[in-house]
Amino acid sequence: MAVDDGIRTPTGDSSNFAPKLRERSGGAAVPLDDTDRRLLNLMQGKFPIAARPYQHVATLAEISEAEVLSRVSRLLDERIIRQVTPIFDTRALGFSSMLVAAKVEPENPWRAANIINAHPGVSHNYLRNHEFNIWFTIATEPDSPLGLEGTLERLGELAGAESIRQLPTLKLFKIRMDLEMEASTATLAAPVGEAVAPADVDPQPYDEFDRAVIRATQGDLPVISEPYGPAAAALGISQEALLTHLEGMVQRRLLRRVAAILFHRRAGFSANGMGVWKVPADRTLELGLQMASFRGISHCYERPTYADWPYSVFTMAHGRSKEECDAILDSIAEATGITERATLYSSTEFKKIRLQYFTDEFRAWERTHAGV
Repeated sequence: MAVDDGIRTPTGDSSNFAPKLRERSGGAAVPLDDTDRRLLNLMQGKFPIAARPYQHVATLAEISEAEVLSRVSRLLDERIIRQVTPIFDTRALGFSSMLVAAKVEPENPWRAANIINAHPGVSHNYLRNHEFNIWFTIATEPDSPLGLEGTLERLGELAGAESIRQLPTLKLFKIRMDLEMEASTATLAAPVGEAVAPADVDPQPYDEFDRAVIRATQGDLPVISEPYGPAAAALGISQEALLTHLEGMVQRRLLRRVAAILFHRRAGFSANGMGVWKVPADRTLELGLQMASFRGISHCYERPTYADWPYSVFTMAHGRSKEECDAILDSIAEATGITERATLYSSTEFKKIRLQYFTDEFRAWERTHAGV
């Protein structure tokens, strides 16, 4: 497997790379009422670290706690909510991670995708309309014998990738995956005030008890009045002590928040477009922040450029249609004056999970596939 020196964008007739926005089995949008949409917004952004977080959400939604619990359970059963879960910070925990583009056999990308998906550090994997057709994110543990570079080399060999491109984050402008369930296209395609870049996060110190808390709370929180209670019991501490510790983990940047994660397509957001932009080096900070301020953008990063890949800023737009994503990205182009850009649409979601930290699966994969 060769590491290519550049990603070539399609030239001339782009039909070979045209997006085919297919739904996976069970992926069609499900009808939602106004209360569902309001509740989904609150569950994504207002779910607190508190003894009775559903009561807090109920107050904001102006419905009873019992109705919130009932609706959230139904939305989970109908695969609109993927899970309610703590979102820990990969960087603060010292994991190495990056976005990777791979060029694999176009006639059978599932073969390579299944091999890539088997690595426990692969959290997202998509087929996109580009000759580099598989785009995935991967993380490796702080003490991984292979490390990120060695893992990617081995993954590329196993997957039969013709070449891969490493696209690490050079600057993070925004990371906030909230689907605006009540917003119009015009709202999604407009900025929300002035964006402030998240602070750079270096690996933070943590101990064995922090690891135990992460293991006990990561994954699905139960949909009950006091969802933190079972984890506290498993740890042998009071719920109050666990909540205090989780708040401390937020202060130490180990924990970003607790929130509902949605199935995009089931929630009505059938398209995601990765808009990439050729931004002058001396304006990257200014324009990266401006792009990040648009409501319809969930992620915005600076990544490396190459001789035939001039796009330095990556923006993820999520919409209820390709046209809505286009509207968001067109508004950014108009506001910033950046005209040299491309949009890579995903046609298949191979994998999307929350990363599980401090499990045996990482070492098991390395022993099996690399003998270390």
